[in-house]
Amino acid sequence: MTVIVRDLRPDDRADVEAFAHARHLALPYILWTPEGILHNLNHTHPDARYRSLVAEEDGETIGTAQVRLAYDSPEPGQGDLNIYVRPDRTHRGAGRLLVRAAEEHLAACGATKLFAWVLDEPDNRAFAERHGYRASRSAHFLRLDLANGGLPPLQDLPPGVELRRAADFADDPRPMFELDAETTSDEPSDIDAELTDYDTWIEETWQHPLLDLDLTSVAVVDGRPAAFTAAYTDRATRYATAMTGTARAHRGRGLAKLAKNDSLHRARAAGYKEAFTGNDTDNEPMLAINRWFGYEICATEVRHVRELG
Repeated sequence: MTVIVRDLRPDDRADVEAFAHARHLALPYILWTPEGILHNLNHTHPDARYRSLVAEEDGETIGTAQVRLAYDSPEPGQGDLNIYVRPDRTHRGAGRLLVRAAEEHLAACGATKLFAWVLDEPDNRAFAERHGYRASRSAHFLRLDLANGGLPPLQDLPPGVELRRAADFADDPRPMFELDAETTSDEPSDIDAELTDYDTWIEETWQHPLLDLDLTSVAVVDGRPAAFTAAYTDRATRYATAMTGTARAHRGRGLAKLAKNDSLHRARAAGYKEAFTGNDTDNEPMLAINRWFGYEICATEVRHVRELG
C-alpha cells in the first residue's frame, strides 16, 4: 500500500467530501463541511499562499493538511500547518509526508517560523517533537448539549443596550468589521493578527458559508455594535462559536455574555442539538463564562512551534 500527498481537487465534490469526512473523524469539535472547505481554499487572500493537502492511500483520503502564511500578521515569515490523520489510519506515514510537503511549501514562500496545533495526546505530541516542534500554549475544546442540557435564563438588558442580529447589518457590515478587528487584535495568540482590509474581511469572513448571520448576536450601544458572538452552523444540528468579543470601551459590563446567551437560546429554538467553542487554557474569565452556560471540556490541543534554520 502506497501513500501519496497531493492538493485537494476543488472541482471534485467527492474529493472535498472525503477531506471533510477525514477532518471530522480526526477533529470532531470543529464544523467541517465541503462548502466551508471550498470557501477557505477559494477565498483566502492570495498572500496567504493557502493550500489544502490530501494524504491518499489506494484512493482513500486518510490525512489532510491546511497550510498558510500569516499574511495578516505584522511579523513576517510566519506560517501555519495543521495536519490531521484519521484515527483509524495512523502509522502509515501519512502525517510524515504531509509535514514534509507543508514545510517545503512554507519554506519556499519565505516562512521561517512554523506553528501547528496538536491534540494533547501522547502519540500526537511525540510525533510533533520528533519533527522538531516544541510545545507552547494550549487551548480547550468545549461542548454543550443543547438538546438535553439547560441554558441560563435570558437576562434583562442594561439601559441603553439592545440585542440585534448580524443580519441586521447586511446592508453595511463595516461596523461589524471594525468590532471584529478590534477584538481579534486582543485575542490570545502566538501570531498577532491585524484586520485592516475590509474587502478581504467581507470575502473571507462575512461571506463564509458557515457563518449564520441570523444566529450571530450583537449587543448594540448608541447604535453601534459593542459586543458580539459569531455563530457558525452546519445548517443541520451542529453550532459553533467562531468568535466572541467586546469593544474595549464596553468591557466589564457582561455584554458578550448577553450576546452569547441570546445566540444559544435562538440556536436551540432553531433545532441545533450541540454547540462547540474553544478557549485558551489561560483565559479563565471566558472559561468561567462557558462553564456558566453548561459547556464541558471535551479535548485539549497544544500549539507547537518550529523555527527553520
